[in-house]
Amino acid sequence: MAKNNVSVATLSQRARDLNADVAIRPAQLGDLEGLVVLENASFSTDKLSRRSFRHWISTEHRALLVAEVEGHVAGYILIIYHPGTRLARIYSLAVSPQLRGSGVAKALMMAGEQAARDDGRLYLRLEVSVDNIPAIRLYERLGFQKFGLYRDYYQDHKDALRFQKRIRRFHDTPQHRSVHWLRQTTPFTCGPASLMMAMHGLNRNYRPSQEEEINLWREATTIFMTSGHGGCHPVGLALAAKRRQFRVEVWINQSGTLFIDGVRSEDKKQVVELVDSCFKREAEEQGVAIHYANITQNDLTTAFEAGAIPLILISTFSMDRRKAPHWVVMSGFDNDCLYMHDPDPEEGRQSELDCQFIPIAREDFDRMSCFGKTRLRTAVIIRPEG
Repeated sequence: MAKNNVSVATLSQRARDLNADVAIRPAQLGDLEGLVVLENASFSTDKLSRRSFRHWISTEHRALLVAEVEGHVAGYILIIYHPGTRLARIYSLAVSPQLRGSGVAKALMMAGEQAARDDGRLYLRLEVSVDNIPAIRLYERLGFQKFGLYRDYYQDHKDALRFQKRIRRFHDTPQHRSVHWLRQTTPFTCGPASLMMAMHGLNRNYRPSQEEEINLWREATTIFMTSGHGGCHPVGLALAAKRRQFRVEVWINQSGTLFIDGVRSEDKKQVVELVDSCFKREAEEQGVAIHYANITQNDLTTAFEAGAIPLILISTFSMDRRKAPHWVVMSGFDNDCLYMHDPDPEEGRQSELDCQFIPIAREDFDRMSCFGKTRLRTAVIIRPEG
């Protein structure tokens, strides 16, 4: 719901000639009333509530800064940090109507960028209405580059432009693949959703659907895991892709039964072992290569450059502290980061935009891309037919 109000029409002469000092500082609970008043004066839709401001003042993974002029809250910027990644996103920016055009928005943007940089973030993103020309010009002057469009984004149904700025260590242009983002429709189908993204990215004639998502899960599930429905086995996902005429290979850094450590029941363990052996036997019969070795970042980027799209199993611990296995799809890379599409936005914290082209710093990737006590590292490489 990123928004901003730096474009309101006629600017007062007082705003243009403002010489008062602008103090940028972290928001405090004492600013709550001023923030609510400012919000109501700034926006007619997509407003942050008093409860939301109270939450963002007290929570982690964010920077909420206020601009204070002559003892009053004259503006604010809210930046949200995507847990476990190097991505920051400007969620909201507002400036008092009397002070627009006086440099307050620019001061907030620069202070917010520095806060994100100090927190170790590599990228700063934002969305802005397509008709907000003054704001767009400000962002472009500050070095933001347009990288997408989000249709029907605001409550008034206006479209939003997506902007991004590399705020640390720019070396080269990220190599992105045109991978359409999909949201998983159940808590246990991250693997099928990621596989559908990859297959659609390689063949636009392939049509993802919820029915297909469930069918892929049925073909690839391990049946049981620690709790709830079973997740998807890498070989099961590879076989499902091969049935749909894609070329596949699998990397697994261990030869034993996968995901069995978290299964406590002996009867369930026997089922998981049976499914694992069946998948591996069918892979041998179908000529699906399984490399029992650690896949490296170089292996992934080389495959991506050659036209493949990898699915990667990660641990969600750095994101949500739950230590769950989770499938994502690789959507790009550069010298500093690997980029992922995550099919599962965290309810109440993330938007769909936060889950696209997530930058994972290379020094963080190896830690995130292994799971469990056995340090399982696995990936499925999907290639187009032929």
